[in-house]
Amino acid sequence: MLVAAPLALLAAPGTTDPWPGLVQDIFDNRPMNDGSDVIGIEMPVRAEDAAIVPVTLRSKLSPGDSRQVRSITLVIDQNPAPMAAKFQLGPDAKVSEISTRVRVNNYTDVHAVAELSDGKLYMAKTYVKASGGCSAPAAKNADEAKARLGQMRYRQFAKAAEEPASGVREAQIMIGHPNNSGLQMDQITQLYVPAFFINELRLWQDDSLVLTMEGGISISEDPNIRFTYVSNGAKHIRAEAKDTEGHVFQREWQVDNSGM
Repeated sequence: MLVAAPLALLAAPGTTDPWPGLVQDIFDNRPMNDGSDVIGIEMPVRAEDAAIVPVTLRSKLSPGDSRQVRSITLVIDQNPAPMAAKFQLGPDAKVSEISTRVRVNNYTDVHAVAELSDGKLYMAKTYVKASGGCSAPAAKNADEAKARLGQMRYRQFAKAAEEPASGVREAQIMIGHPNNSGLQMDQITQLYVPAFFINELRLWQDDSLVLTMEGGISISEDPNIRFTYVSNGAKHIRAEAKDTEGHVFQREWQVDNSGM
């Protein structure tokens, strides 16, 4: 579980760079190669809302490159749980872009680490000015969050008439969930709300895996994953999500139906 590791990884802003320690603890000290031509990471330099900071991870491999991106790990260095998410990519889905929203607790470097089919790790980073995202109060009250728990919506952006069955598609999965970080305080009781978040998400086109996500407390309330992939002609998109209390949420949509 991604939230289980952070206590050893805590580092206050302004102290020594935590990245070398994170490389050791998260990546077992494996060598990091320059990923400037492999993986891109896009975030605002200064976040408007530290609790919902947009981030886009994009493959930069050239069409002629025979290597494939197998996984992408997102690390927010100064967050209480730095390892925000790990995405495993389906071998045939050719996922080229993933966007989501994260909490950022302090001014920090944010790293994207891609593992390629050559077995090597490639790193890119950016810097974000934000603070307090992990302890920011939830946008919804507890009753509203409970009513929406596990509700999933699907949206596709490339219509069937615009792309061939084997063409590139862009889609979005949204899950109703408070994704409590464990650092938020109940404004009435003044007690901390226990951590409670989506820690696993799997997406398929028919029975072919598109991607999986291991999530932690840094993923924002109501997780939202937008991704670009290559269709295999599947008629259905299927999603399964699990949270830290053992709930399992499942939903299936027709590819040509937005499901909204």
